[in-house]
Amino acid sequence: MSRQITVLYFAAASTATGLYEQSISLPTDTDPKFPLASLAALLVSLHPNTGLDKVLESSQWSVNAEMIPESEVGSVFLGGGEEVAVICPVSGG
Repeated sequence: MSRQITVLYFAAASTATGLYEQSISLPTDTDPKFPLASLAALLVSLHPNTGLDKVLESSQWSVNAEMIPESEVGSVFLGGGEEVAVICPVSGG
């Protein structure tokens, strides 16, 4: 099984990283799954000093097009092959 995921960046997350999409290799020291709750720290380590950390503080996650409630983030694990979206808050007028 692939130990890579695809991360989709929207709105402020895309602005911070300069990317719309990125393939990320999950750390191999997690067996066998990588916690979604740890993904923010991994992404920030890949994009230091970009403000991504602040963006992620107020963002939500979607895994394979399914929104993950904040209360469930700690119970979601990634094994590779998933598409994870960073969903930033938006405002309109």
